[in-house]
Amino acid sequence: MQEMVGTTGLILNEPLLTERGRKGRCGISLPRRDVEYFPLDASIAGEGPNFPDLSEVEVVRHYTRLSTWNFGVDTGLYPLGSCTMKYNPKTNERQAALPGFAGAHPLLPASLSQGVLKMMYDLQGFLAELTCMDAVTLQPAAGAHGELAGMLIFHAYHQSKGAPRSKIIVPDTAHGTNPASAALCGYRPVNVQSNEQGVLSPETIAAVMDEETAGIMITNPNTLGLFEENIQQIAEIVHARGGLVYADGANMNAIMGIVGVGDIGVDVLHLNLHKTFSTPHGGGGPGSGPVCVKTYLEPFLPVPRVSEKDGRYFLSEDFPQSVGKLHGFYGHVGVMIRAYCYILSLGPELKKVSQLAVLNANYIKEKLKDTLHLPYDRPCMHECVFSDKNQEAEKVTTLDMVKRLIDYGFHPPTIYFPLVVHGAIMIEPTETESKEDLDVFIESFKNVVKDAKENPEMLHDAPRKPKLRRLDETSAARHPCLTC
Repeated sequence: MQEMVGTTGLILNEPLLTERGRKGRCGISLPRRDVEYFPLDASIAGEGPNFPDLSEVEVVRHYTRLSTWNFGVDTGLYPLGSCTMKYNPKTNERQAALPGFAGAHPLLPASLSQGVLKMMYDLQGFLAELTCMDAVTLQPAAGAHGELAGMLIFHAYHQSKGAPRSKIIVPDTAHGTNPASAALCGYRPVNVQSNEQGVLSPETIAAVMDEETAGIMITNPNTLGLFEENIQQIAEIVHARGGLVYADGANMNAIMGIVGVGDIGVDVLHLNLHKTFSTPHGGGGPGSGPVCVKTYLEPFLPVPRVSEKDGRYFLSEDFPQSVGKLHGFYGHVGVMIRAYCYILSLGPELKKVSQLAVLNANYIKEKLKDTLHLPYDRPCMHECVFSDKNQEAEKVTTLDMVKRLIDYGFHPPTIYFPLVVHGAIMIEPTETESKEDLDVFIESFKNVVKDAKENPEMLHDAPRKPKLRRLDETSAARHPCLTC
């Protein structure tokens, strides 16, 4: 390797604005006051906030310097497995900023919101077509919110049959929010183990599926990056006992345009627009987690529903079996606009997105499998999972290796998840990374492993180049500094 991506560079310290401010400085020119000065009653106004006095250049430099401390998808490869941190095309931002969208108010009547409502209605149709499902709600505000909506739909469906149920099957390769979403709706999660191939066996599901089980929550592709190849048989087993199949679609980026989810036995599916459909992701939101259902579950979708009649679009609440409202307004419309733009931009090329995502993940898997331990040596989908088993002799852990990877200029991948792999290292490159960038990442990881063998103490102390060294995460969790 001739040159690392990471470098010490010119790293500037930056104090808090309250420390930088000096009385009398001002970054704006206020118009001359045309009324007399009159102080507010201190008993009403109180002391007021202690804002620092700053010049314009101090404010600009402060936020510019802080921005150089950040790392995101616009900076470089963001290999977080399970999170699908793909590049956000800038045309999406431009369309979302159009005045007719950005200036729309959620309380405007339908007659003044036809453009936004048509966009939402069309997006529902696009997502239904992409997934081979029949009806869609855009209302859930994130993936876990979509899971909650799905479990509410499960409950409403069984309630309508006069036979409410108490349990949900959740595999060990499901996303961690799945059992929590089931429990929030009063279900008892029943954990089942994947087989030696990293997928579910029909026999395992048949052994636990009974008349008290409302259905199964299955992540496909699962968190090992493997496609659940027995899903049709599993769906048949669940349906035969009157249950429903919920698919966590957070990993849809691997199968978009390739697998018709509704054709393989799935009854309810949530999507993450902030993953698969390239909208901004992370930092707590906003996100969007639309839920797609088959026809027989459509009556239970949350209200209001985006509907159309005679070429006019409106929000309707005339659905008596609905699970009700999920929050105050309809959802994160700005995220929907970005996803809508992404779909229109790519059209049939969406299939190629998934093909390239799978190709990139398998390329990394093949290039690193002789360097890192690979628990499941078989073709993967969108992500590949390694472990730190080969480094146990040097007493180097997964955490040590990914911290050292920072010194080479790369954001760490997801670690210690999924739990079925001890010391897991989960890498998802997405489709937008070039071969050249993947090669540098691969070579950097190989160098990290070489460092672990030749000088393990170096890794215990990594990272060494960033502005901040390894943090004391235990102290940070127990004694957070909320003023910084």
